[in-house]
Amino acid sequence: MVEIEPVGTERAGPARWSVMPTFTGPEWLLLGLAAFAVGAAKSGMPALGPIPAAIFASVLPAKASTGAVLGLLLVGDLIAVRMHHAHADWKVLRRLLPSVLVGILLGVVVLWAANDVTVRRIIGATLLVLVALSVVLMLRRRADAAAGLEARPVPPALSLVFGPLGGFTTMIANAAGPVMTLYFVASRLPVRAILGTAAWFFLIVNTMKLPFSIGLGLMTPESLLLDLLLVPALVLGAFGGRMAAGRISQAWFERVVLLLTFASGVYLLV
Repeated sequence: MVEIEPVGTERAGPARWSVMPTFTGPEWLLLGLAAFAVGAAKSGMPALGPIPAAIFASVLPAKASTGAVLGLLLVGDLIAVRMHHAHADWKVLRRLLPSVLVGILLGVVVLWAANDVTVRRIIGATLLVLVALSVVLMLRRRADAAAGLEARPVPPALSLVFGPLGGFTTMIANAAGPVMTLYFVASRLPVRAILGTAAWFFLIVNTMKLPFSIGLGLMTPESLLLDLLLVPALVLGAFGGRMAAGRISQAWFERVVLLLTFASGVYLLV
C-alpha cells in the first residue's frame, strides 16, 4: 500500500505522497485494470466509468486516489475528444458548465475538511447513488420503448440540478459519468452528439479541477509518475473499448457493470 504523509495530525486537510508508492503484484494488476477501464469508458463503453474510482480508492488512500485518477482521466479525455470532437452540442455545454462549478467548489470543501475514512465512505455512497440513477435511466428507457414513446425531453432548468450534482460527484469521486449520461440522454441528443458533448464536457471539467487537486495536495509528481506507468494500459483500453463496443450485448454488459459498481460502493462503505 502507498504511504501518505498528512499535513497535520488531527486536522483532515490536504495530504501529500511522502514517497513513490510501492504496490504488491495484485495491486498493480488492479490499478492496470482500472487504467484499462478508463480508456474503455472514454472510447465507447461509458458504463465502465465508475469502476476506476472504486478500484483506486480500494488500493490507495481515498483522498490520494482522486488525484491519481484525475491524471488518467485527462489522458482519456484527450483520446475521447480526438475521436468525437466534431459532434459536441455547445448549447448544452454552455448551459451546464456554470452550475457545474458550484458542485466542484462544494466537493473541494468536502475534500479539504474530511479525512480519508470519510472520503472513502463518500465515494462508496456516491457510487451507490450512481447505480440508482443508472437503474432509473434503464427503466425509463424500457418503459418508453414498451409504450412506443420517444425519449422524453428534460427541462432546461434541470441543468441547475444536474450541473452541481455532476460537479460534486466528479470532484469527490471522479465518477460523474452516469449523472451526465442521464442528462444528455434525457436532453434527446443523438448518440454521436452524446459522445462528442460528453468528451468535451469532461475534458473541460477535469481541467477545471486541476488547480484544486494540486492545491489540496491530491495531484503530485508521484501520482503523475504512477499515471505515466499506467498510460499504456489506458491506451489498450481505449482501443479495446472501441472494438468491443459494438460486439457485445450492451444490456447485459451494463447490468454486470452495475453489479460490480454496487459491490464496490458497499465495500468502500464498510
